[in-house]
Amino acid sequence: MDPSRCFVTNVKRLIVKVGTAVVTRADGRLAVGRLGALCEQLKELNSQGYEIVLVTSGAVGLGRQRLRYRKLVNSSLADLQNPQYELDGKACAAVGQSSLMALYDTLFSQLDVSSSQHLVTDTDFRNGSFRKQLSETVKSLLALKVIPIFNENDAVSTRRAPYEDSSGIFWDNDSLAGLLALELQADLLVLLSDVEGLYSGPPSDPDSKLIHTYIKEKHQGEITFGDKSRLGRGGMTAKVNAAVCAAYAGIPVVITSGYATDSIIKVLQGKRIGTLFHQDAHLWTSVKEVGAREMAVAARECSRRLQAMHSDDRRKILLDIADALEANESLIKVENEADVADAQDAGYDKSLVARLALKPGKIASLAKSVRVLAEMEEPIGQVLKRTELADGLILEKTSCPLGVLLIVFESRPDALVQIASLAIRSGNGLLLKGGKEAKRSNAILHKVITSAIPKSIGNKLIGLVASREDIPDLLKLDDVIDLVIPRGSNKLVSQIKELTKIPVLGHSDGICHVYVDKSAKVDTAKRIVLDAKIDYPAACNAMETLLVHKDLSSNGLLNTLTKELQHEGVTLYGGPRASSLLNIPKAHSFHHEYSSMACTIEIVDDVQAAIDHIHQHGSSHTDCIVTENHEVAEIFLHGVDSAAVFHNASTRFCDGARFGLGAEVGISTSRIHARGPVGVEGMLTTRWILRGSGQVVDGDKGVIYIHRDLSQ
Repeated sequence: MDPSRCFVTNVKRLIVKVGTAVVTRADGRLAVGRLGALCEQLKELNSQGYEIVLVTSGAVGLGRQRLRYRKLVNSSLADLQNPQYELDGKACAAVGQSSLMALYDTLFSQLDVSSSQHLVTDTDFRNGSFRKQLSETVKSLLALKVIPIFNENDAVSTRRAPYEDSSGIFWDNDSLAGLLALELQADLLVLLSDVEGLYSGPPSDPDSKLIHTYIKEKHQGEITFGDKSRLGRGGMTAKVNAAVCAAYAGIPVVITSGYATDSIIKVLQGKRIGTLFHQDAHLWTSVKEVGAREMAVAARECSRRLQAMHSDDRRKILLDIADALEANESLIKVENEADVADAQDAGYDKSLVARLALKPGKIASLAKSVRVLAEMEEPIGQVLKRTELADGLILEKTSCPLGVLLIVFESRPDALVQIASLAIRSGNGLLLKGGKEAKRSNAILHKVITSAIPKSIGNKLIGLVASREDIPDLLKLDDVIDLVIPRGSNKLVSQIKELTKIPVLGHSDGICHVYVDKSAKVDTAKRIVLDAKIDYPAACNAMETLLVHKDLSSNGLLNTLTKELQHEGVTLYGGPRASSLLNIPKAHSFHHEYSSMACTIEIVDDVQAAIDHIHQHGSSHTDCIVTENHEVAEIFLHGVDSAAVFHNASTRFCDGARFGLGAEVGISTSRIHARGPVGVEGMLTTRWILRGSGQVVDGDKGVIYIHRDLSQ
């Protein structure tokens, strides 16, 4: 749940107002599908015990459409040739109201929900007795689980100009909804619109941004409103006015899309959708957060200043970060222990808690890896290729930062340190979103790291994304963010790929295999298999499937390996052949990442069968063969299409630090840009620098291309 939406836990009675643009289609006809979805949401909430009052617009627009049709049917040829006529708004309201209510009654009846109709005018609310009776009647209806439906009775309204006059106690259905929220002591008012919420400008303007939380002191003078509603008389201006009045009287208000089929339910689940109006909004420091675009733009600007620094100055930043980590170890430890305790109390899986914990010596290890990174060769501006295109025309291909990276990573605080230090070494801006379980650890680590960044660069070089709800906004910024690296489940990676045009780099699953061939030495096989599984079971490079040559089932090595694993506390599951032979539970799937003290065992005929199994069930991460037959080893090393393939070495070696990369931003199973452990090089791209002395193309007249390689 978004922290700013915690108030929904106390909501019992809510007012829902649906506008004309939601109720009707562009041609004026009823939008039956949207109304049906609305009624289904209200039915669901009604059954959950919520007390719901509906305020609906649309009668005038619907009546106008029906009367136009009737007039057309009854028109003479002369009338058709001169169709200029104006329909009386009150007549439109009278005709449309009965049709609108008939539809609501039909839809709610189909859902086994009772509804009631209430037509009111501004004059009614001037009568104290009326207001008292209205409250008592609605209270009785809500106790009977009836949904009261309100609409302004435009047909008999005495307003001078019902569609323009904004005098009186209320002047449209938005202000009526706000008034009813106060009169009926509602806990929440939801105003459904034809857009996602309140934008900083017209929603059609690409520079307009959705405002998640309205702060009157900040936004009142900044917002540019677009056109009013295409059919009703309210529009966004009326909604904002009604929302501000209700919110500052103590009733939270959310303006959100009525086109979505579950928007009201999401609001009550605490999802960060639409625009929230709340009397305490100005007190929430979280509300003053920088918007997604501003955060990304700030990171880019800071990264350009970082790139312009001398190499020694960038190196010093990393050394200062390493010192800051060690100096603040006790503070980091306190915050991390709090995260671990919360995770244990919440009953999270042991593998998650293991990834979350910063064990003794971890801070020192992280500081050491940052210092190693600082001492590595300068990655920016390296001349990768130098060519003389023509006489005096020199072209260089050089390394440069990618720009701004968005990293969504699991609940591993140590990953934040590695990623941040890599970004600084490679000159990139960075936006980080860690797992919620590590919220306190990530916050203190981010604070420690950014405090070591010079003011001349700016601490916005590395932004910490506060809420998961911010991710969809960030994924839309393909003009500002250059690469997304998700570290997590296959579901997370797939969701991110579906939601963005930004290139995505990463791996989804870490289904790593160890294949023990028939020529393997017993001691070598035991050491590698045990290390690959139990050294750090939660790591993505831990062994998840053990493949064993069929001959080993008769010479005793298979039994030796299984007993050793079980002795260490590893739960074993078998494929069809292994489960039968070893009498162990059958694995429900070969494509499964346990991330714990468990693994799958299967028996295969030979090295080619092992390769085929890996290709069919693996994740192209890291796979290993244990064998003394070098010919078989070469078949495996060249045949397995994974990011990392090992011979007689544990899969746990697949790590940026162990590969000498200093640190890693992740392990990629992609085939474009970077593959395997992604260190500094994976966070760089190239650009071309051409130096000349006044040369022009001019149709290539007089230009003699020599393309001489000057790289040597």
